[in-house]
Amino acid sequence: MKFRSGTPSRRALLIAGAVALVLSATLAACGSERADDGGQPSTGRSAVAGADKLSACPSTPSKPPVTGALPDVTLPCLGSGPDVRLADLRGPLVINVWAQWCGPCRDEAPYLAALAKSGKVPMLGIDYDDPRPELAVKFATDEGLTYPHVIDRDKAIQRALKVGGPPLTAFVGKDGAVAFVHRGVLTSQQQLDQLVKDHAR
Repeated sequence: MKFRSGTPSRRALLIAGAVALVLSATLAACGSERADDGGQPSTGRSAVAGADKLSACPSTPSKPPVTGALPDVTLPCLGSGPDVRLADLRGPLVINVWAQWCGPCRDEAPYLAALAKSGKVPMLGIDYDDPRPELAVKFATDEGLTYPHVIDRDKAIQRALKVGGPPLTAFVGKDGAVAFVHRGVLTSQQQLDQLVKDHAR
């Protein structure tokens, strides 16, 4: 009787020990995964291949609010560099709202790449409502959009800029006010250059 009563206890101890080992290993694995995810919660910047090929996001000093300015939201950089508070930005500046899943964004990309290459005006891209930062980086690098980009995964700019969906291009003046918003795809280099001439000054 004593042997029988002791046997289950020994088995129970062995089972409990095995369960404890499995749990500790599982928790350790979860902990390491969380640590990795925690390094890039909303930016995805550190682990995204090719992100270093994009220009670093600029560090902008805090500025007082401006009537008609960009929305007062802070967005993480798609590549390297600090988060960017849009309301701090001043022009002349061209801001293009895009996503890697957006066909028309790919159609207009050559015009934006050519404008960036010309150096006529600073540019900033906003990767909008896009769950795949690795594909966004690939899109930007493949299309030559090597200027800085930020990520708006939660559509924080939607209301202020009345974004129905990408693409959208905003032109910001020296005073920081949004001078003009072009909704929809850019159809030619001439069109984009004229918009810059008329509104980004």
